[in-house]
Amino acid sequence: MRKWSAVQQFSVQTGKKWALSAVALSVLVLSGCVTVPDEIRGTTATPQMNLQAVQGAPNLYVGQESRFGGKVVTVTNLQNKTRLEIATMPLDDGARPILGSASRGRILAYINGFVDPVDYRNQLVTVVGPITGVEKGTVGQSSYDFVTVNVNSFKRWRIEQQVVMPPQPIGPWGWGYGGPYDSWGRGFGPGWGPGWYNMGPARVQSVVTE
Repeated sequence: MRKWSAVQQFSVQTGKKWALSAVALSVLVLSGCVTVPDEIRGTTATPQMNLQAVQGAPNLYVGQESRFGGKVVTVTNLQNKTRLEIATMPLDDGARPILGSASRGRILAYINGFVDPVDYRNQLVTVVGPITGVEKGTVGQSSYDFVTVNVNSFKRWRIEQQVVMPPQPIGPWGWGYGGPYDSWGRGFGPGWGPGWYNMGPARVQSVVTE
């Protein structure tokens, strides 16, 4: 009887360790997936992304590499270059504009060559390049001082709709209920152990992707 209890205790503790290991592994996998794409990584480890600081003292930041992103408001084709007016937004760890966030201010981003307005107007972009100063302009009928950037590299993003399943429970022998499921909704995740499938409704969310 004592031997059975010892084995049972070991099994339960082992199951807990497997559960914790599985959760930890999932966190590592998810966090490892978010990286800044090479084309907008820039040449410095910490490009300037605080637009409010730059607006407060723009002369202090001239020449410093920056990374800003947001929604393109207007596209103006000039001689041998294109000017994007961007309503900037906070960026996530992958340098993607965060959907639903309020604008942090506007910049004028100058790109060498021709950029078709059809492809970029009202789109999400991230630009990288040195800050060059301030240019006076207007937003509607209000005067506005735009921070200007000479763009060395940039990236346009897409918005996709993804189906997100409800979180699944953690069972007594570990984590992972991915099916198949029986007629009662009970699932057996491969290698992790049995459990009950969460029958809650899935939801659709918008995500920024390459």
